[in-house]
Amino acid sequence: MGAGSATSEGVEMTRRLVIIGGDAAGMSAAAQARRMSSPDQLEIVAFERSSRTSYAACGLPYLVGGFVAAPDSLVARTPEEHRANGIDVRTRHEVIAIDTLASTVTARNLDTAGESVLGYDELLIGTGASGIAPPWPGIDAQGVLQLRTLDDAAQVERLLAAGARRAAVVGAGYIGLEVAEGLLERGLAVTVIEQLDAPMGAVLDADMAAGIAQAMRDAGIDLRLGTAVTGFTTSDGRVTAVDTASGPVPADLVLIGLGVRPNVELARAAGIDIGAAGGIVVDDHLRTGSPHVWAAGDCVESRHRITGRPVVVALGTHANKQGRIAGTNIAGGDAAFGGVLGTAITRFKALEIARTGLTEREAAAAGLDAFAVTTEALNRAHYYPGAQPMQIKLVAERGTGRLLGAQIVGGEGAGKRIDVFATALWNDMRVAELGGMDLSYAPPFSPVWDPVLLAAGKAASKL
Repeated sequence: MGAGSATSEGVEMTRRLVIIGGDAAGMSAAAQARRMSSPDQLEIVAFERSSRTSYAACGLPYLVGGFVAAPDSLVARTPEEHRANGIDVRTRHEVIAIDTLASTVTARNLDTAGESVLGYDELLIGTGASGIAPPWPGIDAQGVLQLRTLDDAAQVERLLAAGARRAAVVGAGYIGLEVAEGLLERGLAVTVIEQLDAPMGAVLDADMAAGIAQAMRDAGIDLRLGTAVTGFTTSDGRVTAVDTASGPVPADLVLIGLGVRPNVELARAAGIDIGAAGGIVVDDHLRTGSPHVWAAGDCVESRHRITGRPVVVALGTHANKQGRIAGTNIAGGDAAFGGVLGTAITRFKALEIARTGLTEREAAAAGLDAFAVTTEALNRAHYYPGAQPMQIKLVAERGTGRLLGAQIVGGEGAGKRIDVFATALWNDMRVAELGGMDLSYAPPFSPVWDPVLLAAGKAASKL
């Protein structure tokens, strides 16, 4: 039995929704469920182990770099604002157990160590993901950290104030590039260490990464590709160097950006299914296989719209959508999550980098008969001031001409063109159709043949 039940007169009592995790997915679900249900209909209790809720973790590299003025700028809703909206937010509380048979959770107050048991009618798991941190010797030293929370950003500020001047960034993915740019902006000497042979090597094909490596080196970054980290040298508990297979890299500040892993231990211990991709298994309504238990955000698997396979794609865009959909369904509505394409965008300095769908490498791994074309173009008319080059790579299915993926690296205005390709992928378009689309044109924004059309036309002609 959950919290709500019927009285002897048959009048339904208030139901209780318990949410584990007070960030993007959890609080989006809470807010949506509250919009659709009054407090008399649905009590909402959200447990969050930190002291904050609903902040933009994607903005942390820009906070560190000084592009964002203050930490509070990243906070979308404080716990007090959620409480004023009728959501019982319990910060500094960690859920340590779920009993799906009794429909209860056990929570620990991190300040008092006291534990309490609370029943639920509906449960949403939004436990997010944790940064990958290999068990390297010295990884617990002062000065070695990840940039996952506002507290992490505050720790970076303390290290900078204490005189840190040499930074090493381990990993040249999205976070690595953004953090490296931020630290460079703050005047530090920055070394980026990447085990793969190219920056962004896990999300772009290698031929698209050459321009990124050059831009990083041109900006003054010491980029070490094909270099494996083995540990950290420390002195009096503080990091002094990153140890690599090619020798030590001196550093008094180290930021690790090696991606994330879904936080599924709590769900697994409760007998909730975990899938092959490592996330909680949910259907398109965000229901788990356990009755009245839902999950959303970085901890779940999603269906890839092209391959049909389960994947874990940890992005705030998906977490917010999934939370809203789960909240809708918990409150009695009917909404479905349409899956993911892996659309993402970042930048390094003036260079914009974006991708969607499958890379050439991923298409081959999925067993698709694919081919790729690469197009060089300008972001605006060649005669208009500020025209800058961009490179677009399209991956398409041989025979059908179905678009499978796109990658873009280029100057101002290049990156957001990825959304045209994402829209085409979402609607299962062929490259010939894409090449004939009615896109906007004016010299400050595009050549008369937009790079999107040029790339699609080249792919269509190769068919």
